Amino acid sequence: MFHPAQRKRRGLAPHAGHASCRGGEGKPDPRTKDDCCGHKLEAALPAQPSAAHDHEHGHKHDHDHDHQHAGQACSGHDHGAEAPRAVSLGEGGRQQARLHIQAMDCPTEAKLIEKALGGMTGVAALEFNFIERVLLVRHDLPNLDGVKQAIAKVGMKAVELTDASAPVEQPKASRRGNWLLALSGLAAAGSEGVAWLSGADQGWGSAALALASILLGGIPTLKKGWIALSTRTLNIHFLMSVAVIGAMLIGQWPEAAMVLFLFAIAERLEAMSLARAGEAVKALMSLAPETAWLQSGGEWVERPAAEVAPGSRVRVRPGERVPLDGRIDQGHSAFNEAPITGESLPVDKSPGDAVFAGSINGSGVVEVLTTAAANGSVLARIIDTVRNAQASKAPTQRFIDRFASIYTPVVLVAALLFAVATPLLGWLSWHEAIYNALVMLVIACPCALVIATPVTVVSALASAAKHGLLIKGGAPLETAARIDAVCFDKTGTLTEGEPQVTGVVALADADQDQLLRWAAALDAHSTHPLAKAVLAAASARGLSWPEAEQVSEQAGRGVSGLADGRKLALGSSRLAREQGALNEALQAELSRLELAGQGALVLLEGERALGVIAVADRVRAEAPAALRQLAKLGVATVMLSGDNQQVVQAVAAQTGIIEAHGGLLPEDKLERIIRLQSSGKTVAMVGDGVNDAPALARADLGIAMGAAGSDSALETAGVALMDDKLAKLADLISHARRTAQVLKVNIAVALLTKLVFFALAMFGLASLWMAVFADVGTSLVVIANGLRLARGVRKAE
Repeated sequence: MFHPAQRKRRGLAPHAGHASCRGGEGKPDPRTKDDCCGHKLEAALPAQPSAAHDHEHGHKHDHDHDHQHAGQACSGHDHGAEAPRAVSLGEGGRQQARLHIQAMDCPTEAKLIEKALGGMTGVAALEFNFIERVLLVRHDLPNLDGVKQAIAKVGMKAVELTDASAPVEQPKASRRGNWLLALSGLAAAGSEGVAWLSGADQGWGSAALALASILLGGIPTLKKGWIALSTRTLNIHFLMSVAVIGAMLIGQWPEAAMVLFLFAIAERLEAMSLARAGEAVKALMSLAPETAWLQSGGEWVERPAAEVAPGSRVRVRPGERVPLDGRIDQGHSAFNEAPITGESLPVDKSPGDAVFAGSINGSGVVEVLTTAAANGSVLARIIDTVRNAQASKAPTQRFIDRFASIYTPVVLVAALLFAVATPLLGWLSWHEAIYNALVMLVIACPCALVIATPVTVVSALASAAKHGLLIKGGAPLETAARIDAVCFDKTGTLTEGEPQVTGVVALADADQDQLLRWAAALDAHSTHPLAKAVLAAASARGLSWPEAEQVSEQAGRGVSGLADGRKLALGSSRLAREQGALNEALQAELSRLELAGQGALVLLEGERALGVIAVADRVRAEAPAALRQLAKLGVATVMLSGDNQQVVQAVAAQTGIIEAHGGLLPEDKLERIIRLQSSGKTVAMVGDGVNDAPALARADLGIAMGAAGSDSALETAGVALMDDKLAKLADLISHARRTAQVLKVNIAVALLTKLVFFALAMFGLASLWMAVFADVGTSLVVIANGLRLARGVRKAE
């Protein structure tokens, strides 16, 4: 029962297959993120063992072992609240730098930056975070002067950031900028008014006011349009510039001014709305204290939390937030761990218990020995997950991006054909055709369409994190909405994972105490709950046990080794059968325990059964209600366990689970997952963070239980439930389905608006400013609808 590293030091053979998986459960090592066969765990997360050890042994190795309108978003374009977006430009660089680019708020600017830096020697990769307007540059350069100069050539200013963990403050629009925009709007309205009173758009008064409006508020857009033209980039600024210049050329001065003004307003409003999504991330970041009271030279001094090294002693007073992850060394108190687990009820802690950065101390003063740096805490990883989750775009977002990349040029070509064909066919005059074509150009801006998904996803991820649901991006979120079958591991997931020895039956020439001594010797180096149960029972009797030698494990069967000079094995009935030890007496005892819903560990010496150790695990109190909630959502529930079928059926009867399968090896569980998927179901696998890697990796969605204390779960799970609350499974699926509904509504609204105004433009019933106004309005509607998800996760009913 040694960790692979221990086996190597002791000269033991490496595990064969999933050799640490004695309950048929594959166990990843949280320190290597590999399963016990060395497989990389990608979408997999943890899972659990089996009450019968599945010795059936099921060991669960819980190893501790100059964008002039600051903050403005781009109205209309392949919009990018979906950040960060990664673009590989070559072999990875050795360094990375974070640049704040205030003008970079969507893929429009990102494409310009990609063109500027794509061919630069020494730049390896770019990663765009549009919400915080941060560019991550992976490079092998002596300095970033060349990078900053290249970005400046496309009209943007880059400022290097030194603190990777600090939130980026977004400057507000200047007072001068606000006044200029207000004057631009008054001039545009005045131009429209003069034109209406005089009955002529081409009058000098109307034109003069329109020109004043453009000079006051439209120059930034026109400048960006010129940059887009000079870099041969088809983006929103290019389209708006063409529409405005075209309107002026045909004498529609009021229209030109109003279009530019409304576009500037659109950018301001969208920036404000997108900032709301960023606020959700900043709210998470603010949970971690910036300073800590550190013991230094016998005194307590206040130091920046980022400077406190692991192993330091820090003091947390009542009402303060814990600055860093650690373990209590002195003191007792209750802690509100809502920032981590979403559960606001205080949790009592005493010396030896783990505490998490961001949790709130209750009434006692405690001293904590830190176990991680500030950037390595559980809270920091939650923040990073939400901050960077959009790097892996959801399927809907990828589809919309592809659609928008086709939609815009298609509408542009259609507008050009309309402007030429309709006058030649005698359907419209040249003036009317060109004007209507310009309206179509404005409609070609896919703003509302592209922004619909990322804002919704960011809002949903942030609110889920505050509820204790850590969702690793839009793809797992969309998958969760489609889940119609959930497979559960048993021990530690449906049960408490803390089995107890309920009895010892001697079958040969050894008494109960001797049986427990030998079993404890074989289980001494395991942290599996069943091994802990054996060790606890031996300790309770005041027994000591010898050091076992030549310990080895057999997947789904048990463990063997030398103890007191005797070659012993401890495992499942399967192991006893294979060794020819399944006699009538042993079979009768096993049948009795199975009927009682208990697991059995058989101690063997060769072909002789020395005795049976009965173990039992309690079902989680909330499990029946949680499974009923899933049933109300139309989700089928399946139990996959390495325990014998009788034990599995007993747990199924207590929880109300629909389908239960016992006696499964890791490959059997994998086959069950595949069978469910082949029947057309979208399958989730739920475990507790430490094993069942093959099944978890194969499932459409891996969900880790109790992930706050598991490094492997936080890093490999598709979804991590930060506490052990089974009820949050229904909350997860309900929240994901609500998000999917919001996405569908947003996309439908955006597409319908585009279709209606395209038809109106063809019949000459839409004006330029009306098209811009409709586009702005639609964008604000989809943003507001998406931001509703930031309010919180609704409890599943």
